[in-house]
Amino acid sequence: MDELGYVPFQKQGSELLFHIIADCCERKSVIVTSNLEFEQWNRVFGDNRLTAALVDRLVHHAHILAFTGESYRLRHALSAVQSPPSHSVER
Repeated sequence: MDELGYVPFQKQGSELLFHIIADCCERKSVIVTSNLEFEQWNRVFGDNRLTAALVDRLVHHAHILAFTGESYRLRHALSAVQSPPSHSVER
């Protein structure tokens, strides 16, 4: 799941995602990316208990990688704007 938290879930969507995560728990690998810290996930799912249970299942046996610093996507986009393509031909 990429960019979890970019768009908040409605109640039914939160519950469905919880069931998917619960079904995968200890049986399948799950990769989640998010710009939000776990403490902010309640804003996405809208229910404290559901969010706690979902996070609990995700972090059990997890490898959590936290990245800080400049966004690669933003840096790449800015460099493309600042330097024109080198393959252009003037006439």
